[in-house]
Amino acid sequence: MESSTAADVFAALGQESRLELLRALLEAGPSGLSAGAIGTALGIVPSTLSFHLRALEQVGLIRPTRQGRSLIYAVQVDRLRQTIAFLTESCCGGQPELCGALTLPMLASSPENSPMKPAFNVLFLCTRNSARSLMAEAVLRKLGGDRFRAYSAGSDPAPQPMPEVVEKLKTLGHDVSGIRSKSWQEFLHREAPRMDFVIALCDTLQGQNCPDFGDRAITASWPLPGPGKFEPGSSERVLLLNELYASLHRRIGIFTNLKFDALDRMSLRHQLDDLAQAPLSVAKDR
Repeated sequence: MESSTAADVFAALGQESRLELLRALLEAGPSGLSAGAIGTALGIVPSTLSFHLRALEQVGLIRPTRQGRSLIYAVQVDRLRQTIAFLTESCCGGQPELCGALTLPMLASSPENSPMKPAFNVLFLCTRNSARSLMAEAVLRKLGGDRFRAYSAGSDPAPQPMPEVVEKLKTLGHDVSGIRSKSWQEFLHREAPRMDFVIALCDTLQGQNCPDFGDRAITASWPLPGPGKFEPGSSERVLLLNELYASLHRRIGIFTNLKFDALDRMSLRHQLDDLAQAPLSVAKDR
């Protein structure tokens, strides 16, 4: 980190309300908090809160992610690590390992401006893991080749996938032999694959906070409507499934073709957030 960048970070933190704001977001973890929740917790009026949020965002300490109609703010841990590392890099005559446990995790962390390289583990999340996330998993398995490993899970998984989803994927040439609805708890134990990307496809995940998949994972939200609100076999459900497949195929196609070797982690976050704005469109069976 350059001295000028570090000075900007410290200047942004040179105000008591911003320090309390950052502490509140650190306590919330990777799921973050909405502006309304932050304002209520800290007793800050919206206009003043917006000013403080913008100051911290401009120096890269926090980042908003759109989830449905809300902006969720979370701490950018890598930027915080870089700032602490800046303070300690000359510690003990250029031997920061002698300064104690404070600096060692900072030395081991991957910097925010480091490019990411495939193969990537990608986890798609949805509440029931019966339609949207399963389609996304199947599409990425087909489009991603050896460069991506696709997974999906849910916070409250259904007993089984929607039959229409399995049939559609099979008709479109996807391997459905391993398709099943499963809990995201399968990906939280120590032996589970470490995720590089975690993409939520529900509007709200029924108000639940996503679990912590580690600092390595880049998170994004692509809120898409759920087909479960329509009756099985109805024309509305068939139409929506076509739209969902088309939207996911388009977004994942763009995602797999990003120039990962030329993009740092922050740029990739922006790219994934931009893909969330892609509209639905009806797909013809491929």
